[in-house]
Amino acid sequence: MTMDRRFSAALLAPVAAIAVSGCGINSVPTAQEETKAKWADVQAQYQRRADLIPNLVNTVKGYAAQEKSVLTEVTDARARATSIQLSGADLQDPAKVKAFADAQAQLSGSLGRLLAVSENYPELKSSAQFLALQSQIEGTENRIAIARRDYNESVRAYNVLIRTFPTAIGAKVFHGAQPMQPFEASAGSEKAPEVKF
Repeated sequence: MTMDRRFSAALLAPVAAIAVSGCGINSVPTAQEETKAKWADVQAQYQRRADLIPNLVNTVKGYAAQEKSVLTEVTDARARATSIQLSGADLQDPAKVKAFADAQAQLSGSLGRLLAVSENYPELKSSAQFLALQSQIEGTENRIAIARRDYNESVRAYNVLIRTFPTAIGAKVFHGAQPMQPFEASAGSEKAPEVKF
């Protein structure tokens, strides 16, 4: 009888190991950790957006303000320069000639600053900056959408794994696994985020 019990125990151990491995004892924590990693990716994309977008908006504001001040200066100087008309008879009046020359010098100075800005900063074109901002916002929102989708797919796979036979046995008995919640949009998220300048 002792030999029969030893043989039964020796036979029972591999059968138990196969049965336990068939219950998904290792696949449940693997799937759970995969899902947690996917959620971390979602959070990372949100953090990227939180860090990136305000900085880009401020950069665009800075470029636009710089261009605005230079262009306003050029426009004002041009308006002053064109408002002073000099006729042939006015060439005799030193005050009118000086006023005309001063207005033209102001315009030349403003144009010089505009050219210096564009030479020193050839990328300093607010329209290009706005397009870059728009592209970054779109790219960021796409990254977030992809991270959310990947997370939801991971949650779906995990939830299916812990609810299907034979893995459900190991999931409940050994891990106490509970279904995870997929990402759901919050109330009001159907409205696009507002970017202010």
